Amino acid sequence: MAILRLAWKSLLNRRGTAALTVLTIAISVMLLLGVEQIRSQARASFTNTVSGTDLIVGARSGQVQLLLYSVFHIGNASNNIDWQSYREIAAHPQVDWTIPISLGDSHRGFRVVGTSSALFDRFRYGRERTLVFEDGRPFADLHDAVIGAEVAQALGYSLGQRIVIAHGLGSTSFANHDDQPFQVVGILGSTGTPMDRSVLVSLEAIEAIHSGWASGIRLPGRSSAEPGGQDLTPEQITAFLVGLKSKVATFRLQRAINEYRKEPLQAILPGVALTELWSLMGVAERALLLVSGCAVLSGLAGMLTVLLSGLRERRREIAILRSVGARPWQLLLLLTSEAALLTLLGGLLGLVLVYAGLWILQPLAEQWAGLQLELLAPTLRQWMLLALVQGAGILVGLIPGWRAYRYSLADGMTIRI
Repeated sequence: MAILRLAWKSLLNRRGTAALTVLTIAISVMLLLGVEQIRSQARASFTNTVSGTDLIVGARSGQVQLLLYSVFHIGNASNNIDWQSYREIAAHPQVDWTIPISLGDSHRGFRVVGTSSALFDRFRYGRERTLVFEDGRPFADLHDAVIGAEVAQALGYSLGQRIVIAHGLGSTSFANHDDQPFQVVGILGSTGTPMDRSVLVSLEAIEAIHSGWASGIRLPGRSSAEPGGQDLTPEQITAFLVGLKSKVATFRLQRAINEYRKEPLQAILPGVALTELWSLMGVAERALLLVSGCAVLSGLAGMLTVLLSGLRERRREIAILRSVGARPWQLLLLLTSEAALLTLLGGLLGLVLVYAGLWILQPLAEQWAGLQLELLAPTLRQWMLLALVQGAGILVGLIPGWRAYRYSLADGMTIRI
């Protein structure tokens, strides 16, 4: 304890240099822990893009591909699902609810999703959070549309806006369903999920606007179906989400769907597919951690430079300590303790800066990136990173400590010209 008190008083005596060193270490630790905190919360937000859904069913393909187009609305399905097949699986005794999804159209670069009203009641994201309307209501009529928060913000839309759906997924299309415009009746609150970038309409509306079309082209002399003009029951859908009455039946129903004889279907577990998809981005994770680790090393190198440069000026001080009875190992411990204190103060200040930054960035991250940052207690991994930084600081402190250990009394008292 006496060595620690002496080390603390020594740092106070050089408070200006010590403060700059602590700040340098704090910034590097803030970067390291900040990257780790955002990485872990981004992963949690990513894996909670859809929650409460037991199975996702689509045409047989890879599970990542099915997840991408059904949940993230990226890419296209290899095939569609027959409506009768969907109805048969939805009627299974173990199925509690289903959410059908029909893709293929867009509006000014945003995906149009044909679905049912069950989406607003059953869809969950995050920690079982439900969809909330910022304004308006769910679609009820054939030409009603509900838009996500990002769509409303990017395009400046409000309730009552008339929109035209385009055939295909490009931001610019020459095949528009302009004979049947839609009206915005609802705007969803921000969720941080692909729902923010979606235009939601009913399955019947998708069927109506495609009546009289073939292979993406309107047939001559034929127009889209009008309300009451014909049966608008869909013939096919792209995929559907499934919620079960009992989690025990998940694998049994998954196997039954994968072995479905009427058409090749695939049922995937959302959590497993999300984990596999996230693992593909592991290289980027490790790269970010490496960059932040290099920042910590640069901070420690700066501390080493300060200690070594200060050591030359403190040779007489060290000689005086030796003259009053300080042993060489005590000098080694003194210099190492100073480095340990600087690292500890820098780490604690860096931890405080991380949470201050998260508190400031919370609304901005959700608004701009759809990332919901929470002020959670440091994880075991973060404490381990702090411990590694502290250990590295002590090891760095051994270098000037060893040099002080080797200084002799005569060397310290010699006047150099």
